[in-house]
Amino acid sequence: MTVVNEWVAGTRFGGWVQRCRESRRLVLVIVAIALLLDNMLLTTVVPIIPEFLYDINHPNATLDKLSRVTTTTTPSPTPNPCAQYIKNQNADISVTTSSNDFDNVSTVFTTTLDPEQEEQKMRHHDLVQETVEVGMMFASKAFVQLLANPFVGPLTHKIGYSIPMFAGFVIMFLSTIIFAFGRSYSVLFIARALQGIGSSCSSVSGMGMLAERYPDDKERGNAMGIALGGLALGVLIGPPFGGVMYEFVGKSAPFLVLSALALGDGLLQLLMLQPAIVRQESDPPSLKALVTDPYIIIAAGAITFANMGIAMLEPSLPIWMMDTMGAERWKQGVTFLPASISYLIGTNLFGPLGHRMGRWLAALLGLVIIGICLMLIPLATSMNHLIVPNAGLGFAIGMVDSSMMPELGYLVDIRHTAVYGSVYAIGDVAFCLGFAIGPAMSGTLVKKIGFEWMLFGIAILNFLYAPLLISLKSPPTKEEKKSLLLDEKTSVRYVTYQNEDEEE
Repeated sequence: MTVVNEWVAGTRFGGWVQRCRESRRLVLVIVAIALLLDNMLLTTVVPIIPEFLYDINHPNATLDKLSRVTTTTTPSPTPNPCAQYIKNQNADISVTTSSNDFDNVSTVFTTTLDPEQEEQKMRHHDLVQETVEVGMMFASKAFVQLLANPFVGPLTHKIGYSIPMFAGFVIMFLSTIIFAFGRSYSVLFIARALQGIGSSCSSVSGMGMLAERYPDDKERGNAMGIALGGLALGVLIGPPFGGVMYEFVGKSAPFLVLSALALGDGLLQLLMLQPAIVRQESDPPSLKALVTDPYIIIAAGAITFANMGIAMLEPSLPIWMMDTMGAERWKQGVTFLPASISYLIGTNLFGPLGHRMGRWLAALLGLVIIGICLMLIPLATSMNHLIVPNAGLGFAIGMVDSSMMPELGYLVDIRHTAVYGSVYAIGDVAFCLGFAIGPAMSGTLVKKIGFEWMLFGIAILNFLYAPLLISLKSPPTKEEKKSLLLDEKTSVRYVTYQNEDEEE
C-alpha cells in the first residue's frame, strides 16, 4: 500500500512538473527573474565602485570623511599676513621693520592656499579624473554585450533559447563571485566585462522565448511589460541595496547575496526549462535583412537614445553629488530610487497601454519627456531637487522600452519571418549602445564641457530623434513590401523600354 501511495504521489508530482514546463506564465517568471538579477548586479555596483576605487587610491582619506569635512566646516577668515607673521615670531620683530621685509612676507602668504581649500581642490580634481575610470568600467559590460549579441541571436536559431539562457546564468554567477572578492580595478573591470556575455545570453534568449510563447501582439506586449518590470525591479533595488550593504556590512556582502539568488534561478531553469537543443522549423530572417530594415533600425534607435541619458548619469551623478552636495554613500544609491520606481510603473503601464494608443506615440512622448528631465537635473542644488526629474526620467524610459521591445517582434511578424532571436539581438544591441556610449563618453564630456552641458547635449539629441518615430505609425507589411518592390521594378522596366523606343 505504501509503495502504491508513493507511486501515485510521484505520478502527481511528475504531472505537476510537466504542466509547469508547458506553462507560458512560468517561462515569463523565469525570464523576469533572470532580468531582475542581471540588472540588480548591473546597478548594485553604482554606489559601491566610485567610493571603493577612491579608497584604493587614497587609503588615508575616504570620500565619506572628506565630504563631511567639506560640508560641515566653515573656513576661518584669512588673517592679516603681517599680523600673523608678527604673532608667529613672538614679537621678536620690531615695529620699525623695513617695508621690504613686509613685502616679502606678503608675497609668501598670498601664494599659500588655505589647507582646506587646497584639499577640496585636489579632491575635486581626483573625482573628475575618477569619472573617466568609473565610466570605462561601467561601459565595458555594454561593449562586451554589444559584441556578443550578433553571435547569440543566430545561435538561438540553431539550438533554441533554453541552453543560451542557462549559459547566461552560469556566466553571471561567475561574474558575481569575482565582484565579491575582487580588490583591484583590473579584476573588477574583468568581472564587469564578463557580465556582458551573460547578459547577452539571458536577455536575447529571454525576449526571444517570450515572443515565441506569446504570438498574439497584445499578449506579447503585456508579457514583455511584465518581464521589463523584472528588469525595472532590479534597477530599483540595486543602487539602494548596494549602498546600504556596503555602508553597514561590507563590499562583498551584496554580491554574495546576489550569487545565492542567481544559484536559485539556475536550479529553477534546470528543473523547469530542461535546457536542450531545439531547432527552429521555419527559416529565420538573416541578420543582414533585419539590420537593413529601416523600421527596425528606427525602433532600435529609440531604445538607444532613451537609455543613453541614464547611462551617462550612472557614473557621473554620484560623483557630481559628492563634489557639489557632499553626498554620503547611501544618498548616492538612493538618488536613483525615484527613477527605478517610476520605470517599474512605466513598463507595466505602457505594456498594454502602448498597444492601445500606438507604440510609436508612446515612444515619441517618452523621448520628449526624457529630454526635459535631463535638462532639469543639473539645476538641482540638493538631493530633494533630484526626485522629480529622476522620477520623470525613469517613467519616460519605461514608456520607450515597453513600447519598442514588442514593436520589434511585431515588425518581424509583419515584414519578415516569425523567428525572434536575431531581432532581439538587435534590440539588445540598441540597449547596450546606450549603456556603452553613455558611460564611456561621460567622463570625457564632464572634463571637457562639464556635467551640465553633457546632459543638455543628450537632451537635444532626444528631441531631434523623436519625430522619426512617426514612421512606425503604419509600417508596410511583407506583402506591401513585395508589392512596392514589384512596382519599382515595373516602373524601372517601363522607363528602360521607353528610353529604348525613343532612341529607335
